[in-house]
Amino acid sequence: MNKKKIIIYQVFTRLFGNNNNACLCGGSITENGCGKMSDFTLRALREIKKLGITHIWYTGIIEHATQTNYTAYGIALDHPAIVKGKAGSPYAIKDYYDVDPDLADDVPKRMKEFESLINRTHNSGLKTIIDFVPNHVARRYRSDARPADVIDLGAGDDMDRAFSPRNNFYYIPQTELRGYFDMQAGALQPYREYPAKATGNDHFDAHPAISDWYETVKLNYGVDYAGGGERHIFPIPDTWGKMLNILLFWASKGINGFRCDMAEMVPVEFWEWCIPLVKSEYPNLIFIAEIYNPSEYHNYLLRGKFDYLYDKVGLYDTLRNITCGYETANAITHC
Repeated sequence: MNKKKIIIYQVFTRLFGNNNNACLCGGSITENGCGKMSDFTLRALREIKKLGITHIWYTGIIEHATQTNYTAYGIALDHPAIVKGKAGSPYAIKDYYDVDPDLADDVPKRMKEFESLINRTHNSGLKTIIDFVPNHVARRYRSDARPADVIDLGAGDDMDRAFSPRNNFYYIPQTELRGYFDMQAGALQPYREYPAKATGNDHFDAHPAISDWYETVKLNYGVDYAGGGERHIFPIPDTWGKMLNILLFWASKGINGFRCDMAEMVPVEFWEWCIPLVKSEYPNLIFIAEIYNPSEYHNYLLRGKFDYLYDKVGLYDTLRNITCGYETANAITHC
């Protein structure tokens, strides 16, 4: 495998240009501020490139659940019980076809602002990476920005079945969600979900705890976990086609790569099918997998067709410990 060395600069987009030094714990966006895509000026990007950087990874671009009210712009309000923090988690995607409105100077023009960011990044000599979060979505996922010919996730699901390869989600039929976390969180009414969906970290009952990824629901790629992990991948599960279309949508914006969140929680057969299809249209696009299980490295690189892998728990945490003086460089050998 002959891969070119790349050096990635990760940035949490909402923090980069936020100069507020008086942030409040639990404060609103009005109180604490938020960086914008426009803060990445051509000058700033060129300075980043001078560090020897080849790619910039803009974390938190795609619209995710938030407690900020954007109903004036046609964006549904999220229930605070299923949003972590005021700003929300960038890994609880609310609309795969939209940009986080927090990052825009002019909310209705947020996609154009993103496209301008991509152009500035390329003009600086850098390439762009964004997150693709394939394993889970926000509990109240609903795409209001999807193309007219796209059927939304869950729109055709049979919610009376715990599992079907034609469903996009997993269900606990005839059971209401009763989480072990604050289901009201200051709202007038508690959050309700019926039937309950499986939670993103493979929690397949109606009682996720506060230590679970309770703000997310698991996507169904044709694996029947309750049925012993049996795979139903022929014919192609409905979720596969929908996720392929999402990848092609963002690739068409001119990005150069995807950092695929928790890639090993999605069956390798999906990547084996999907990545070549995307690369048939965008051959220079790169795919980077977040993998924590060394025994799966070979599988996701060769069979899954990923270009690069990274293991935060193994490599990143080890490098950080070395930098902080907690371990010697010998620890890298055991990553």
